Amino acid sequence: MPFSSGNSLYGLSPGGRARWKIENETFNSLKNQGYEFEHNFGHGYKNLSVNMSYLMMMAFLFDQFSELSCKHFQKALQERFGKRIRLWEKMKAAYEMLSEIPGWTFLMRLIYEPDEVLKVSFNSS
Repeated sequence: MPFSSGNSLYGLSPGGRARWKIENETFNSLKNQGYEFEHNFGHGYKNLSVNMSYLMMMAFLFDQFSELSCKHFQKALQERFGKRIRLWEKMKAAYEMLSEIPGWTFLMRLIYEPDEVLKVSFNSS
C-alpha cells in the first residue's frame, strides 16, 4: 500500500506490530530454548558465523516442521519430555549409544517407548 498524504500510518501499524511479535518470538526461541543462538558467534574464517546461523535456522525450521507434522516427534515431545532440550539430549544419547539407527521413526520410538523398541525375542528351541 503506497503511502500518501491522504492515508495515515494507523492502518499500517498492526502489520508492523505483528511482524515485530513474530521476529521476537522466533529469536527468543533460538536464544533461550536450547538452540544457543547468540547475537554473534564470533569472527571465524570468512563466513563461518553466517553459515552457523543458517544451519541453526535450518534446525529450527526442521524442529518446527516435525512438531507440526510428525506424530512420532509429537508423541516423544508431549508424552515423554515436554521440553525440546530434554528431547534433544535423549536423541544425542541414542546416537552415542547405538552405532546404527535405521531411521527417524525408529529414533522417535526409541525415545518414547524404549522397552518396545529394544525388546529382544529369545529363541527357546
